[in-house]
Amino acid sequence: MPPTSPIAKNVFGEPLVPCSFKPLTGYFRDGCCKTNEDDVGTHVICTVMTATFLVFSKACGNDLSTPRPEWNFPGLKPGDQWCLCANRWIEAWRAGVAPKVVLESTNQKALEVVSLNDLRKHAFLIPEEE
Repeated sequence: MPPTSPIAKNVFGEPLVPCSFKPLTGYFRDGCCKTNEDDVGTHVICTVMTATFLVFSKACGNDLSTPRPEWNFPGLKPGDQWCLCANRWIEAWRAGVAPKVVLESTNQKALEVVSLNDLRKHAFLIPEEE
């Protein structure tokens, strides 16, 4: 079960904003990048998938693009938002292919392994409407 207390916070110390309901993401499949001690992958960074990152992840042994109906997993495509494991994001960052980060939806636990400054450099910005 997800932790009920304290309330999950984002990297700004504010309540965690949902990352994605379609596809449904999060360690607890509740749309949020919440975590607890059972989440060995630490799925805390809300990212926006890119084709380059999906190829990289597959090459590293984690195929996120192929649907897996037996796990109720639709497969990801560019533009999908997903709670990514912190260490996978760091691997991609070091390889120069890190996906953009939705800061408001990224759990503050990510700050235990990556700085807010580095996350900000990869922040996903919603295009302004004209």
